[in-house]
Amino acid sequence: MTYVKYGSIILITLVIVAGIGIPMSLEPAGFFEFPLIPGLEDKARNIFFHVPTAWTSVLAFLVGTFFGIRYLRTKNIEDDYKSVSAAGLGLLFCILATVTGALWARFNWGTFWNWDPRQTSIFILLLIYGAYFALRSAIESDEKRASLSAVYSIIAGLTVPFFVFVMPRMMAGLHPGARDDPSGKGPLMQSGMIAGNMRVFFYLSLLGFTLLFIWLLNLRIRAARLEHEHSRQQH
Repeated sequence: MTYVKYGSIILITLVIVAGIGIPMSLEPAGFFEFPLIPGLEDKARNIFFHVPTAWTSVLAFLVGTFFGIRYLRTKNIEDDYKSVSAAGLGLLFCILATVTGALWARFNWGTFWNWDPRQTSIFILLLIYGAYFALRSAIESDEKRASLSAVYSIIAGLTVPFFVFVMPRMMAGLHPGARDDPSGKGPLMQSGMIAGNMRVFFYLSLLGFTLLFIWLLNLRIRAARLEHEHSRQQH
């Protein structure tokens, strides 16, 4: 896990330095110049942070669903720790994706929030997983809480692909990839965004945030074990 921790720190630091420091030019002269994307200009740098946080939130929610299924099959409390820990990190990264997306919207569309289909879908996910933690906090019995949480995490997890990948493409909106997007594709597929050097740092960012999630998940699971042991000793 040490390699995962330091790998995530190194990769994310590299992406932050490169993403902010590498200049953008209409005619890039080499690897260390990004192409200037019409309509986005320097704001295109947000692609290195907004999309990876959104990707990590989806990954975390699906991991939470997987361990929810595992718990119902095994009744092993360890699987409950893993499920709730992943869901909590998913909620954290979902908030980060919402904030970075709102900042992008402010500079590109004029306001932080437009109720664009993709903004609406991520807001619904925040409500769904906020309710998940409200449910857990309302149940005192460990076994009952774990069972109901597992069922809820499965149902919630089934909605994630729809709200992230399907609904925003079914409706007209401002976000790239919406139904009325002329390219019919997401921002990474548009001209300019496919520049090789930008893709390198983008994929490094995806990897860095994925490793960060794995590291934080391990820490959170260990903390959940300690909390459970402390609770048992008190009773």
